Amino acid sequence: MTGTVDVFLDFDGTITIRDVTDAILEQFADPAWLQFEDAWLSGRIGSRECLAAQMALVTATPEQIDGLLDTIEIDAGLPTLIETCAKQGVPVRIVSDGFDYCINRILQRPDLHVVCSRLRPDGPRWRATFPHPANPCEHGCATCKPAAMAQFGRAGRLKVFVGDGLSDRYAAAAADVVFAKGKLAAYCKSAAISYAPYDTLATVADFVDRVHSREAFPAV
Repeated sequence: MTGTVDVFLDFDGTITIRDVTDAILEQFADPAWLQFEDAWLSGRIGSRECLAAQMALVTATPEQIDGLLDTIEIDAGLPTLIETCAKQGVPVRIVSDGFDYCINRILQRPDLHVVCSRLRPDGPRWRATFPHPANPCEHGCATCKPAAMAQFGRAGRLKVFVGDGLSDRYAAAAADVVFAKGKLAAYCKSAAISYAPYDTLATVADFVDRVHSREAFPAV
């Protein structure tokens, strides 16, 4: 197998240290958002329905949201991963249930390809929409990560997915190589999905470098 890869990254809790959507909900949403969270965790609704309902409960100005977003820290290994992938000609794509408004504000990296949900102010409230895909997938995901990986992954290339949460479980099942931590790591263990643990995205950068330097598939 050749060593060329496509890298797909979750955003909330993977690129960022803190889950951005949760941070917004905790600070600006009616407490009823927790009821929708419980319904999603129990499998009664999909993440698309959950996030649409939760974000409709947020009352905040764009300035308030921006102020919170500006406090969010990113993984220290992200620049290393982006630089390594650029050097090796490996595309990096963000596939996320999270929102373009937040991702663009935090990263300020228009060069990165992002497949995610949309968020816009709607008076004092906020409205979420979900273009990927326009019609929900079978699991009702806000963003169907396996579909995005199938669309943008190239034939004969290793699909590497990096994530941290339960919303990443379908992507992990569709990937050739999985880097996981947190709830995703626990899920992979329970579902017998092989994965490599990581602390920072620099671990993924090292893997990409080894793949290309050896022109073969190294153990993770």
